[in-house]
Amino acid sequence: MQITVRTFAILRELSADRAVIELPPSARLEDAWNAMADRYPALQAHRSFVRAARAGAYAAWDAALSEGDEIAFLPPVSGGSTMTLTDGPIDLAALEAALARPGHGAVVTFVGRARDIADDGRGVLELEYEAYPEMAIAVLSEIAAEAEARWDAAVGVAHRTGIVPIGEAAVAIVTAAPHRAGAYEANRYVIEAIKERLPIWKRERFADGTEWKRPGA
Repeated sequence: MQITVRTFAILRELSADRAVIELPPSARLEDAWNAMADRYPALQAHRSFVRAARAGAYAAWDAALSEGDEIAFLPPVSGGSTMTLTDGPIDLAALEAALARPGHGAVVTFVGRARDIADDGRGVLELEYEAYPEMAIAVLSEIAAEAEARWDAAVGVAHRTGIVPIGEAAVAIVTAAPHRAGAYEANRYVIEAIKERLPIWKRERFADGTEWKRPGA
């Protein structure tokens, strides 16, 4: 059977962004890794630190594969990154503290708050976010790994789910890097990638009804 394999950050640099491999019908995720490591021997040294994903969610190494599956091998978010979904208020100070490193001379924090006016001018009573949590954490980890590899940055993200009252933070992104340019660019990259790729949906409650839409839409 044919399987598509994706890799990110250092693993991508050592192999390929995307590869198609042939495996026997009884193959598991571990077999896919071994096939990639045979093709790209430099991968093997990273095995103990890698996590595997199947269909957009983390999966065990013994998970069975099926024809046409897309899987991913993800490096650790080695800069001390942290990804959180929470149904309560975001602890911004804790998020910033989690990324503190002596070598990070610049820290940039972005907070997206629930506002009381929609883009079309209607008054908003409250927001509600619904997530596909298993996939969301995997996607956040991918985004963080991409930002880390590109800007040598540590990334912290906390995103609310459920009801978010007006004025409270719906999402917080902290990026830390050796220099301010990297911290700024990494932060912007993460929020734009979240808007494009993260499986979280927003409902704005208006006085005249409700409307579903993705964050940032």
